[in-house]
Amino acid sequence: MHAFRRLLLGLLVLAILASPVVAVLNGWVGGQHWPMKRLQVSAPFHYVSQQQIQKAVKPYLNRGFFAVDLEAINRSLSAVHWVEQVEVRKKWPDALVVQLQEYRPLAVWNGKRMLAEQGSIFAMPNTSLPSLPRFSGPDAQAKEMLQFYEKTQPMFRSVGLGIRELSLNERRAWRVVLSDGLALDMGRNDVAPRLARFISLLPKIRRDDARRLVHADLRYTNGFALVWQEKPAQVPEDITPQPTQEQAAI
Repeated sequence: MHAFRRLLLGLLVLAILASPVVAVLNGWVGGQHWPMKRLQVSAPFHYVSQQQIQKAVKPYLNRGFFAVDLEAINRSLSAVHWVEQVEVRKKWPDALVVQLQEYRPLAVWNGKRMLAEQGSIFAMPNTSLPSLPRFSGPDAQAKEMLQFYEKTQPMFRSVGLGIRELSLNERRAWRVVLSDGLALDMGRNDVAPRLARFISLLPKIRRDDARRLVHADLRYTNGFALVWQEKPAQVPEDITPQPTQEQAAI
């Protein structure tokens, strides 16, 4: 019984002694002690400005070093347009350190959003952008389309062309529109070897100076179906030449 009383008395004394310490610490942590004075930012600053970062961070810096809410700052910065990843930490005695990664836009995605080089889909910005290819396809296949683009773009560049439009439909059939307007239907099977064969023959196919190749269907086992357009010598600006219906297999 005496031992139990001594234990209670000891706990009571410990609580009394600890209370002022807890009160002092709470005052320092929750108040203005050790205020945040410096903001260190590491970012590309291609699309996100320093002013945007300062605006997102400033409301959370009115508390002391130990009371700054890093999670809240992280959420605020993540909501800034063009921000893909952000890391926030404190540096003693008065600095907030921000490391930020921006989206790098690769293409317009389904006409309403953007596809980043990293494969992420993000909201269309209000700012003007350089001319970008247009991708159309299911969101779940965004990274697959990115891989296809990265693999085939060098092939087209070898013949002086680039990808202007790339689409993958619900049947997983591929279609490309090139920088000169040539449309390629590649189907969904054996796409890579068919495309490689077509590109190897394309310089020879395009030698016809009187006509312009406007469409190629690569979904044939042993050849291609081609559609040509006549090249008029001179036409008024308000008249657009129409494709011929001639097709040929090679």
